[in-house]
Amino acid sequence: MHKYKIAVYAICKNEEQFVDRWLKSMSEADAVYAADTGSTDSTAEKLREGGAVVNQIFVDPWRFDDARNISLSFVPSDVDICVCTDLDEVFEEGWRELLEKAWNENATRLKYMYTWSFNPDGTPGVTFWYEKIHSRKGFRWVHPVHEVLEYSGEKPDFYVWEGGIKLYHYPDAAKSRSQYLPLLEKSVAEAPSDDRNMHYLGREYMYYQRWNDCIKTLKKHLEMPQSVWKDERAASMRYIARSYKALGNLKEAESWLYRAIAEAPYLREGYVEAAQLFYEEGDYAGVYHMVEEALKITERPKTYINEAFSWDYTVYDLGALGCFGLGLYERALEFAEEALKISPDDERLQKNAEIIRAANDARKQDG
Repeated sequence: MHKYKIAVYAICKNEEQFVDRWLKSMSEADAVYAADTGSTDSTAEKLREGGAVVNQIFVDPWRFDDARNISLSFVPSDVDICVCTDLDEVFEEGWRELLEKAWNENATRLKYMYTWSFNPDGTPGVTFWYEKIHSRKGFRWVHPVHEVLEYSGEKPDFYVWEGGIKLYHYPDAAKSRSQYLPLLEKSVAEAPSDDRNMHYLGREYMYYQRWNDCIKTLKKHLEMPQSVWKDERAASMRYIARSYKALGNLKEAESWLYRAIAEAPYLREGYVEAAQLFYEEGDYAGVYHMVEEALKITERPKTYINEAFSWDYTVYDLGALGCFGLGLYERALEFAEEALKISPDDERLQKNAEIIRAANDARKQDG
């Protein structure tokens, strides 16, 4: 006997390849509701055949928040807990039991673990806490893109946490994100004091290689009085550094990476990007220093601002290259072997390890 009535809701369009997997993952819920926003394939038909309640909706001009609010409106008012997912996401089995154990009468939403991306070898890439599980009443989605839940209920907004609930993201790599930039520009125009949207817009300019727009927007983000979350501020600084680097201004890039490290010294990303920059400049001592500082951070943070390159073989690879450049062959070999443990099939890492091992053996023979 379940304690709570739980419903999953989603928006979808032309995602027939995900339907069966998604429905199987969501089957622990009491009901599944999907709002189809204009599929031309068999998405809606397959969802209905699998037991989902499907409503056809039309949102023009397109906004993710409007679409999600409409999809939420189809969830009956007697539902206790709403679970918002997308069709390219999959829960680890047993999520409902964990949710019911964690939930209580004071809860309004629950945070759980989300894997947004995976490394080529299948290990988790970017992971962070997610919060799209919420009580039925008192919530609405806001912002045209990178939409978030806004609470206006009568009782206090109270989070519960359950790291055992794991949601995995397996996106369609061919799907375009071309709509993101105009929607982000609209988000900033509608809410110019929202620091998160400003950060996202600057990051999107970086993705589009609009380096000067990225720099200008992220500097504005850093100047906003609401911009106080150090993780995000450090990320803006790193993106500014990337943009200056792309423009050939390595001095400014280095300066901004140092600022990112100072802003959030507990995050690996700034050290690893600085190590990469120093390697490209031939500053092997700088590489070694930054790698050693990065490796002092042993716990991966549960924030959306964590990047796979800081937790895969990259930091060890850079350490091997830096130490080899300094003639520290034994230490270089240690780094190279650690990199291979993480990515044993990488041919470049294999060849580098062979070169370093040979240099180390020759050094020993020379006495």
